Amino acid sequence: MSGDVRVESDSMGEISLSADSLWGAQTQRAVENFAVSDLRIHPYMLKALCLIKKHAALANSSLGLLDEKLAAAVASGADRIVRENKSDQFPIDVFQTGSGTSWNMNINEVLSNLANLELGGTVGSRTPVHPNDHVNKGQSSNDVIPSAITLANRLLLHKTIDHMKSLELSFSKKAGAFQDILKLGRTHLQDAVPMTLGQEFSAFAAQIRQGRINLESMKAPLSELPLGGTAIGTGLNAHPDFAVKAVEGISEETGITFRVMENKFQGISFRSAQVDLMGVINSISSDLMKIANDLRLLTSGPRSGLGEIILPSLQPGSSIMPGKVNPVIPEMVIQVAAHLQGKALSVSIANQHGPLQLNMMMPLISHETLSALELLAETARVFALNCIDGIEAEKENCLQAIEGSLAMVTPVALTIGYDEAARIAYKAYKEKRPVRQVLYESGLLSREEVDRLLDPSGMTGEQI
Repeated sequence: MSGDVRVESDSMGEISLSADSLWGAQTQRAVENFAVSDLRIHPYMLKALCLIKKHAALANSSLGLLDEKLAAAVASGADRIVRENKSDQFPIDVFQTGSGTSWNMNINEVLSNLANLELGGTVGSRTPVHPNDHVNKGQSSNDVIPSAITLANRLLLHKTIDHMKSLELSFSKKAGAFQDILKLGRTHLQDAVPMTLGQEFSAFAAQIRQGRINLESMKAPLSELPLGGTAIGTGLNAHPDFAVKAVEGISEETGITFRVMENKFQGISFRSAQVDLMGVINSISSDLMKIANDLRLLTSGPRSGLGEIILPSLQPGSSIMPGKVNPVIPEMVIQVAAHLQGKALSVSIANQHGPLQLNMMMPLISHETLSALELLAETARVFALNCIDGIEAEKENCLQAIEGSLAMVTPVALTIGYDEAARIAYKAYKEKRPVRQVLYESGLLSREEVDRLLDPSGMTGEQI
């Protein structure tokens, strides 16, 4: 070691790296080879790798394959990375070798150095704890990385589900608050029959609930880890009991029941669990985009549009039009939804690139799934807090639209027939008058009968 630089060597020769870095030669080569973006390993992926390496070491120790002191030092280092957030020691670009070998060697080298420091050794010495012989014992990048992706997805899934529950509750509360507010329904963006604002918001709540339930259904497939499959699924160089012991340790620490994947060949060459997860996120994104656009329509105007609800005023909406306020949170949600749908497509494409025995787009899958879960969670949280919770109803505007609607004639058709009702509606349209007035003059029904049939509260299917 000289000055601020130390020199290490691997099978490809010598390479210089920062003296205070905890990573080693293979990580340094990856840093220099893959410098194309500012995207780095996701915190949950790093946590998952630490869990795997910790319990791999402890499993190997319990099987008599790794000295107890060495295993304890590796486990201590893994805990320290998470506890002290040593993300600065993981500098490799997301876009790297498709197996994620560089990430696996990065964690191996950092844990080797942390363990050696704890045991009185020096950084870069690879003794007494070696990154390959000890930290990576019984493992391959090919089973560690897909296991870490699935483990990380499962750990982060809980946060996303919780925030989806909060958004669902926000919509449900508004559905209750607006249950007595009559308004006009619309189909094809045209006037339809009356409903309540609460019914409209109940549909939003129900759809968010369905998305949340679909996310919860992903817990099972995201609990199966192909750990122990090593290079291609055969388990070469791993003890037969290694995977079960390591996964049991992970389950105990996380409080989540994980299982060793029955067919490890599948787990190493396919990433269908992530495709399914992103399919759910894609569906939720589609729903969020529809809901956010509906809110924009309902708050449009506020004087020349529908103006049926008032969104919270969060910031000025124009640099040139004083007093203008825009639906900024729904617009944010719409953009997030588009972004998430792109991520879903990215993972779908990535899963196809598993030629023969190994998927070679695992770092991308890791990044897209974890960033999508986190983005969806935060978007749901902000949507509820900064928008839905503060929505108010414009009751008068809602009522005015009902009386002017031509669709008000719909219940009358049961009494006077469809053709006669259509004639009344067309006459009201041409003369720009309410259906009620035209019916009064038609002589087809008594005034009392008209008022009874055109009572909007009787058209909603609920007692108002």
